[in-house]
This record gives sequence, structure tokens and C-alpha cells, in this order.
Amino acid sequence: MNYLMDTNIVTAILKRNPQVRNKLREIGTQRKEAFISCITYYEIKRGLFYAKATRQLADFDELHKTYKVVLLEDLQIIEKATEIHTDLRRKGTPIQDADVLIAATAIVKGLILVSNDSDMLRVVGVTVEDWINIK
Repeated sequence: MNYLMDTNIVTAILKRNPQVRNKLREIGTQRKEAFISCITYYEIKRGLFYAKATRQLADFDELHKTYKVVLLEDLQIIEKATEIHTDLRRKGTPIQDADVLIAATAIVKGLILVSNDSDMLRVVGVTVEDWINIK
């Protein structure tokens, strides 16, 4: 299976986290792909612009050339996000809309979600791997 990287994982890449970088090399040798959600793209880019982090912006521009950005062009993603939001809200355990959209993208596209966010574990139907706290 291929992977969808959450915002905290892309941030770890930009911070040169060795575990995450090693995992990316490993999946590359297995001919698997890693993708970035357009939601993650937005979250990273807005944070870097706000911080005026010129070097990190250049690094991110290179990074997203390596890892394709998955767009929300598929209405199924929005439908799945609606289901996830409703389910979690009814359970009294809602998560942020950005996380809902990222999780829905992973589910609909059949991708493993790579995240260090424990909230993602509450989403039914998503497979989550944490490359930061590798056991």
C-alpha cells in the first residue's frame, strides 16, 4: 500500500527527523509512494508564510515536487468526511475539520495515513502509522 502523510509528518521531514527520513527511504526501495494532502500543503504553507520561514519554504517547495499533492477533486472524499465528522461528533469525540478531510482522503484513495496525531486513531476505517514514534 501507499501512504498519505499528515501535516505533522511533513513538518518532521522539514525538520530532518531521522526516523521519518529513514522510513521514506525504506518505502522508496519497496517501490511504494508517499503523498501529501492538499490540506497538509495548505497547513504547512500558511504556517511557513506566517513565520516568514524562507529556507523552510524553499525546502517545502522542493519536497512537494518529490511527493505528489492529492487534491480534493473527488466528491467521495467530501462524502466520507461528512460521515467521519458526523460519527465522531455523535460519539462526543470530534476532531478538527482539516484532520477529517485528511483522514477521508486516505480512506477514499486507499492510502495508509502516516500521522503522529492520536486523534486520527478515532477515525473508523483509516489505517494509521506513526513514523515518529516507531516501535
